[in-house]
Amino acid sequence: MPRASAADAARTAQAILASATELLAARGFAAVSLDDVAGAAGVTRGAVYHHYGSKAGLFRAVAAHLQSEVAQAVVAAAESAGADKRAQLNAGCHAFLDAITAAPAVRVLLIDAPAVFGWEQWRRLDAESSVVHLREALADVGVPAALLDATAAQLSGAMNEAALWIAQQPRGAEARDAAHQVLDRVLAAAVD
Repeated sequence: MPRASAADAARTAQAILASATELLAARGFAAVSLDDVAGAAGVTRGAVYHHYGSKAGLFRAVAAHLQSEVAQAVVAAAESAGADKRAQLNAGCHAFLDAITAAPAVRVLLIDAPAVFGWEQWRRLDAESSVVHLREALADVGVPAALLDATAAQLSGAMNEAALWIAQQPRGAEARDAAHQVLDRVLAAAVD
């Protein structure tokens, strides 16, 4: 039997990742098996193991992909806000809140990831992704170096909690609007 080309292998890996993302967002980590993912992707369970090693490895890949998407949304919003550093910070924070609350990010990144990875590893991964951009933006608006880490940690925590709160509200649009209004107040207080 001929081996798959690199392009075929990449397409298979992408199909598995897309199917896993959809299933994990809908059902959660505990309720999704590798057989479920393989069936949804139209591949064998062996193909899932070949590309991702294990269920935990597949989950790590899904989480990394979603973290990258959230970070890209933050950077794009900040860059489109113009040259004013405070406007960039505000735009990036608001983009984070919107991106993290979009399905599938909220369930995978904020609900399942801390349980699957453990709190310490989850915080490290968060610190290596969106928090990097937040910390840089806070430094750019003049937050003193001695307060930079504490400010980034507290703002990140507040935005993560706001995202979880939005996800639990029956009237999502109203909750999202309220969360954005409060985020403006928190940002104004944090960078005074």
